[in-house]
Amino acid sequence: RQPTRHAHVRSSLAPLLSSLSSPAGSLIMGSSVDIADVTASVTSVLAVPDDKPAFQPLDPEDVRAYLHKAVDFVSDYYANVESMPVLPDVKPGYLQGELMSSPPTYSTPFDVTMKELGASVVPGMTHWASPNFFAFFPATNSAAAIAGDLIASALNTVGFTWQAAPAATEMEVLALDWLAQLLRLPATFMNRTSTGSRGTGGGIILGTTSEAMLVTLVAARDAALRRSGSIGVSGLPRLAVYAADQTHSTFFKACRLAGFDPANIRSIPTTAENHYELDPAKLFESMQADVDAGLVPTYVCATVGTTSSNAVDPVGVVAEVAALFGAWVHVDAAYAGSACICPEFRHHLNGVERVDSISVSPHKWLLTCLDCTCLYVRDARRLSDSMETNPEYLKNDATDSGEVTDLKDMQVGVGRRFRGLKLWMVMRTYGTAKLQEHIRSDIAMAKMFEGLVRADHRFEIVVPRNFAMVCFRIKASGAMTEEHADEANRVLMKNLNKTGKAYIAHTVVGHRIVLRFAVGSSLQEERHVRSAWELIKSTTNKMMME
Repeated sequence: RQPTRHAHVRSSLAPLLSSLSSPAGSLIMGSSVDIADVTASVTSVLAVPDDKPAFQPLDPEDVRAYLHKAVDFVSDYYANVESMPVLPDVKPGYLQGELMSSPPTYSTPFDVTMKELGASVVPGMTHWASPNFFAFFPATNSAAAIAGDLIASALNTVGFTWQAAPAATEMEVLALDWLAQLLRLPATFMNRTSTGSRGTGGGIILGTTSEAMLVTLVAARDAALRRSGSIGVSGLPRLAVYAADQTHSTFFKACRLAGFDPANIRSIPTTAENHYELDPAKLFESMQADVDAGLVPTYVCATVGTTSSNAVDPVGVVAEVAALFGAWVHVDAAYAGSACICPEFRHHLNGVERVDSISVSPHKWLLTCLDCTCLYVRDARRLSDSMETNPEYLKNDATDSGEVTDLKDMQVGVGRRFRGLKLWMVMRTYGTAKLQEHIRSDIAMAKMFEGLVRADHRFEIVVPRNFAMVCFRIKASGAMTEEHADEANRVLMKNLNKTGKAYIAHTVVGHRIVLRFAVGSSLQEERHVRSAWELIKSTTNKMMME
């Protein structure tokens, strides 16, 4: 009556019956087949329910049902995130008490999983999507980017070579070239020339700026070793690298990972007089002093929009100085580079035609969700010479032709996600005009906030506003010393963030505590900026009265 189950029993017991029928197996006690093993196997087989369906993790109906519920969850989240506390009121380790401590043995309805997500995970989130989020830099997003990331995850391609993922590779190349055109980068940074042939430059989409710095540091390191006549890496202790003291800390971390001696990593001091920009004269002095000491200037990092003060290093002049010493120049435009799609801000990249590489992160300000850092190099061969791998199992005719880009040869790892799809979908769906509108709107709101701060005598603007971030603080006045003002700003930030109605972060500029107000969350409107300012004023009033 149960032929399917009988067949299953017969096939499962066959190895055991074979063993039992052998001379050694005929003596069960003391034989190679233990009676306990037989009992466990038979019990396991008989426990199989009748007509049990096979496990199908990609059952089309499950995919449809789960994703519909996930999309509803996401839509509801964006509709309600404004009312949620920006910072959660949870303690480290809270989730361990909320969810199972061990993985379940048996399956659970997807509704149960989603219920636990909403009940336990969401309340512990810092809501970067909130329109009341003004900390760090924004992590922008959009419907087109979310859709692109969803589809890329579903396709789940592993695009290490062109042959492994032709469309994914070519989409990334196309998206990078589109963004390069929006930024008006020189043709030398393009993957394809105007005639459609492969260019000498090119790009790749990486996860973060840290990766972009690391791979270009390695390329610069190898070029400097060859240039200096080093045998292998014996000359590595002589290589020196340079950046302003406002450069992101990830630069100094990447230098260590690339093998540079920490004693040869130059952090060049900046001053308020030049708005904390990298001073080309100081850069020259430092590089010349290193040459005189027998070192080899190797790499200079310039920044367009530093994290602490949004300073803009003079790209063109920095490149001219570096060229005197044959050093690689990289431009970190992770945040502010996106603003340069607007003609009125493009001048911040003037001189980029003289640099060796530049990175821009659309996941910060160009409505493309994490992770998406676009690295462009003027000579792609210099990068791939340091990063390429060519194992036998990845060799193929397309790679051998020299007509394709194998993205594995421009990054640390081999496997990679289909990142180009979401960036292309953002540009294809919204178009240049709407992306520029988004940038301009954020900058206009930041300018408005700057004006509100300037109008209140208790506060000061620490550095001139660049782009959509305002650096301000309660200023020292009367009996309030600079040290007291530092503490007052710390308390103001803490009290603001405790309310859950806004979230701002701080930094240190010119040895003073400074509050950073970064406009740019995708859901932000003018009313959110005004509301945050009212909260800042009322919180300050309470502090002054205590």
